[in-house]
Amino acid sequence: MERTASIERYTSETKVKLDFSIDGEGQSSIETGVPFMTHMLDLFTKHGHFNMTVDAKGDIEVDDHHTTEDIGICLGQALLQALGDKRGIKRYGNAFVPMDDALAQVVIDLSNRPHLELRAELPSHKVGTFDTELVHEFLWKLALEARMNLHVIVHYGHNTHHIIEAIFKALGRALDEATSIDPRVKGVPSTKGML
Repeated sequence: MERTASIERYTSETKVKLDFSIDGEGQSSIETGVPFMTHMLDLFTKHGHFNMTVDAKGDIEVDDHHTTEDIGICLGQALLQALGDKRGIKRYGNAFVPMDDALAQVVIDLSNRPHLELRAELPSHKVGTFDTELVHEFLWKLALEARMNLHVIVHYGHNTHHIIEAIFKALGRALDEATSIDPRVKGVPSTKGML
């Protein structure tokens, strides 16, 4: 069964079309109008071995908030839809990624209980024109819509670009592990009998 999803979200602030495949090859075609977010999503896709296309147009003349938030919403919805009933998945994922001076860890539980725990100090308020507070906004909407428990811990780092890049690479790798099929898992990986 193909684990894919297509999501469209059209509001007065943004227009987002997103196609997502869990079992991909790390291929992406991403245009967000927010260059830093485009770069981060490309890294996420590559390191998670997903396939993803994103075509997003938003009110970036105001700021990057609505576009970044709505991409997080769409990606979360796509992930939840593509996972289906979650039969056979590993459920948990954990990845450490170093990026020069920075070390980030992402731990995931595809539990159907959304929660974000973000332990990161971002030294700069901006990377280029991108407001770094939007990293939290993106991750929270992703966790909420995908209904996953998402813990992000930055152990150290002093370059903000490197810290955020390590987070997105680790996110891709942890999610790749959590969504992987384990042939030993019969049904869903929960004593409750459902996720």
